[in-house]
Amino acid sequence: MPMPTNIDPSAFYLEGGPAGVLMIHGYTGSTAEMRPIGQFLNDKGLTVLAPLLPGHGSSPDDLNNYGWKDWIEEANRSLDEIQSRCEQVFVAGLSMGALLSLELAATREDILGVVTYAAAIDVKDWRRNLPRFITRIVKQMSKPDEHWADPEAKEQLWCYDTYPTAAAFELLNAIPDVKELLPQIHCPLLAIYSLADPTVSPEGAQLIYDQVSSTDKQLVELKECGHVLTVDDGWQTAAEKTYQFVLERLPKEVTAG
Repeated sequence: MPMPTNIDPSAFYLEGGPAGVLMIHGYTGSTAEMRPIGQFLNDKGLTVLAPLLPGHGSSPDDLNNYGWKDWIEEANRSLDEIQSRCEQVFVAGLSMGALLSLELAATREDILGVVTYAAAIDVKDWRRNLPRFITRIVKQMSKPDEHWADPEAKEQLWCYDTYPTAAAFELLNAIPDVKELLPQIHCPLLAIYSLADPTVSPEGAQLIYDQVSSTDKQLVELKECGHVLTVDDGWQTAAEKTYQFVLERLPKEVTAG
């Protein structure tokens, strides 16, 4: 079931210490895909905020009413919110959430570091080349089969089972703009990706790594997990790498908890 009644897709806030992480979910997904890593970080003493992006957590038809402007506005608003509660803030995102995180890192100077999980900077789906007028004819398209290293992992998700086409074009049109912003990123970067990801090309993580102006940057390669690596087999590795990344870049006088 893509939208199970036992999974809460709404925004969540986990209070911790003075260091916080803003965690942004992906396209058609929900905060459920950020919860395992978010809970792990909170258990280590970090404050975590995971907003629900406009058009998500409701219905695929609703998502077609929103676009990049709405999503980046919510990302900025959420960044302001967590910064009002925390002295040091990092930003992390999955897929489209990773693109939003990169834009924040490029346009805001008050971020200590950015973490990307399976960033949607190079999308594999052939439908990315369809003309935009198709959105007036076809409102939704089926999703391709997802790969799971852990078949039970998908039971943790709340997401749409189709791609709303108008919103999909909003995402695809934003990719070139985010690419242009990459040289403006100077804060530390951690880019995590999977070789088995069927949705985005692993080369996208290398592109981000190469194009950002950060001198402090890392690539972490996972081999077996699918696109939603934040819940699939290997999420623990991603969580541990994220925590270590944050911990090592906090001011010496600040602890995680």
